[in-house]
Amino acid sequence: MDAEAELEDERHAVRASAGDAHAYAWLVARHQGAVYRYLARLTRAPETARDLTQDTFLRAYQAIRAWRPEARFRTWLFRIAHNLALDHLRRTGRARMEPLEAGLDIPDPAPGPDGRLETLQSARRLERALGAIAPAHREILLLREIEGMSYEDIAHALNLNPGTVRSRIARARAALLAVLKD
Repeated sequence: MDAEAELEDERHAVRASAGDAHAYAWLVARHQGAVYRYLARLTRAPETARDLTQDTFLRAYQAIRAWRPEARFRTWLFRIAHNLALDHLRRTGRARMEPLEAGLDIPDPAPGPDGRLETLQSARRLERALGAIAPAHREILLLREIEGMSYEDIAHALNLNPGTVRSRIARARAALLAVLKD
């Protein structure tokens, strides 16, 4: 996320923390897609991800007055989503998640039918491989590679130090590559 987008988030979050419902609605509209994608891939259950996305924004709304500008809003929001997802995974005791529904296929910008088919097959293969690795590995890869978060933002979102984030990403990538090789 670029500096301009972060500033815009901060402006709206400050207004939302002062009680401006329209500013909060803007933040929801801006981030709900990313939060849902993250949770859908993490839990591998679209209905659960929808519920957790709603819970994330409800919790954020309830806690917005406690948010401080020194914490990036997006990182703070993903921290809430992370905590809710972990609680859900612990409650259900599910180490392996259900496969994604066909409706969650990644949109493909390939120009021709052959290119689209190849890209779709690669995306499905990657989704299956992500499903085969440990949830902690999947989570850290989603934040880094799909959501584009910096190591520092991931560290804040997951309450880790940046060195731990780097080593976990390296281990997660190795685990994903091992699954993809098989």
